[in-house]
Amino acid sequence: MESENSKKLKDFFGREYQSLKIYVNAKISDTTNRDAEDIIQDVALKLFSGADRYAPINNVAGFVYRSIRNKIVDIMRSGKKTEPIDTDSPLVDISDTLQQSNENYMSEEMSSVLKTCIETLKPAYRDIILAVDFEGYSYSEISKETGIPEGTLMSRRHRAIGILYKKIEIEINKHKTNKS
Repeated sequence: MESENSKKLKDFFGREYQSLKIYVNAKISDTTNRDAEDIIQDVALKLFSGADRYAPINNVAGFVYRSIRNKIVDIMRSGKKTEPIDTDSPLVDISDTLQQSNENYMSEEMSSVLKTCIETLKPAYRDIILAVDFEGYSYSEISKETGIPEGTLMSRRHRAIGILYKKIEIEINKHKTNKS
């Protein structure tokens, strides 16, 4: 059975999600390696998981906005910076795998395309791809180091891979068009 607080929170997040995204985007700086949706999801998860422990929430909007503001402050205080991509990273391994699906594309070219596409990802997406796929970190290790929940990391990586594949496909198609 859903508690009254859970119902209020669910209704509020359903109605105000876009407004929350606008609020978070206005508050976070370009150097923050988080995006608005990740912050909102982290806060929502925490609020929903603890909804039964809170006293009845009368001002849901104030409660949620204050929680989001506190999360943003925590992120800004952590001050984690992103590192540039190491040009000697094992991009060739992934490019070889991708090449199997595209025999007309040379490994060196694919490696270059992959590197370029990864560099264009948002820092949060680029970081998770590099950490998991290139450096071999587990979600648990990353979560302990950054304080970001494992579920958020998995979701972020899933979105990053989808974006990355689209970018690679566009680059491959550009290359094929230029060769014609």
